[in-house]
Amino acid sequence: MNKPTLPYDVEAIRADFPILQQAHHDDVPLVFLDNAASSQKPNLVIDGMTNYYRTSHANVHRGIYQLSEQATQLYEDARKKVRDFIHASSHREIIYTRGTTEGINLVAMTWGRKNLGVGDVVLSTAMAHHSNIVPWQILAEEKGFMLKFVPILDNGTLDMEAYRQLLEDNSVKLVTVVHSSNVLGTINPIKEMAHLAHEQGALILIDGAQSVPHMPVNVQDLDCDFFAFSGHKMLGPTGIGILYGKRDILDDMPPYMGGGDMIARVTLEGSTWNDLPYKFEAGTPSIAPAIGLGLAVDYLSSIGMDKIHQHEQIMTEYALDRLAEVAGLTVYGPPSTQKGAVAAFTINGAHAHDVAQVLDSYGIAVRAGHHCAMPLHQLLNVNATARASFYLYNTLEEIDMLAETLEKVKDKLIF
Repeated sequence: MNKPTLPYDVEAIRADFPILQQAHHDDVPLVFLDNAASSQKPNLVIDGMTNYYRTSHANVHRGIYQLSEQATQLYEDARKKVRDFIHASSHREIIYTRGTTEGINLVAMTWGRKNLGVGDVVLSTAMAHHSNIVPWQILAEEKGFMLKFVPILDNGTLDMEAYRQLLEDNSVKLVTVVHSSNVLGTINPIKEMAHLAHEQGALILIDGAQSVPHMPVNVQDLDCDFFAFSGHKMLGPTGIGILYGKRDILDDMPPYMGGGDMIARVTLEGSTWNDLPYKFEAGTPSIAPAIGLGLAVDYLSSIGMDKIHQHEQIMTEYALDRLAEVAGLTVYGPPSTQKGAVAAFTINGAHAHDVAQVLDSYGIAVRAGHHCAMPLHQLLNVNATARASFYLYNTLEEIDMLAETLEKVKDKLIF
C-alpha cells in the first residue's frame, strides 16, 4: 500500500518526547497507541514544570512577595493561553478542574442541583463516557428528573432525527453530549445540536476530552454553554483540566466546594463568593499542572491544530485500510471522514484483553476493555474491544507494525 504524505516531519516531533526514545520489553521499540487514554509529554512541558518547582514555587493569589507573584503570573498566564486556544471570550469563563470528569460533575452538582427537578429531562447519548452518565444518574435519584439517551445508528453516528424528536419535549433542560467518542471515534455535529437545543430552551454541555487535543475548537462558534476537557490527553500533566462556561450562566451557579480563595468575605454568620473563575476554585490549586497545561497549549499551537487534525485524519484512514486487511477483525464506528483518531476493534475467537497482552509483548501499547463506555459495548453486543488511538507523534510505520503484529496475534490466540 502506498503511504500518503503527512503534513509535517513526524520524526522531528518525536524527538521532543523522551518516552518515545526508550525501548520496551527487552529492547523492542515502544509503539504507543493508547493516546485516547492519555498522551505522552514533550520536553517543553516536563522541563517547564520542573523549572517552576526549581525557581518559582509559591502559593498563588495570596502572597504579597515576589515569588508568589511570579507563581501567580505563570498560573494565570496559563489560563489565558487556554482561553485563546478554545476561543473563549474571557479568562473568567475558564475554570481549572482536575479533568473532564470533575468538570461535568461540577455542572451537575451546581447548575443541575439548582435547576433540575421532577418533570425535567436531561438528554445524554448512548455513546457517552461513564463520566457523562453516572453524575446525572446520581443527581436524578436525588432530584427526581428523567435521564434519556439519544440512540445510535448502525453506522456509529447519532440518530439526529431521534434527537430532534426528543427535544420536542419541552421538559428537556440540558443536553450533555460527547464531541468525539472515545470508542467509536464518531465526531458529533455539536454546532447543529447546540442550535437545536437552544431553539427548545435547553442548555448544552460538551465532553471535549477527545476533541480539544485533536482538532481546532471554538466554543463561541459552537455556541455551547459548557465545555469540559482534560490536560493529560493533550500533552499536559494529569490532575488538571478545564471547564468552560458562558459567563452569565456561571455567575448564576452556586459554588461547587467551599474553602479558601473562593470567598469574598467570611463571617460566622455567613459568606459571600469571589468573582469568576475563583468562585469554583476552592483551596490551593494544582499550580504546576496548570503551568504544564499552558505549555502544552504552546506546543500544540506551535504546530497548529489544523495540521495536527490533518495528520490524524490521514493516519486514521490509513489505519482503517490496513486493519481491513486483517481477516476476522471488526472495527467499530463510522468511516474515517466522520471519526477521530480511534480504531476500536475485535478479532473473532480472541478476547480483547488477550489481544492487547500479546501486542504488548511486541512493544505495541493499546487499550483493552470497555473504555468507561459499558452501555455502548452492550449495544455493540461485545464485552470488550481493543482500541488503537493515534496522535501527532504516531507514524504510518507504526500502523503497519500494528497490522502486521495482529496477524501474529491471531496465530498465537486462535487455534
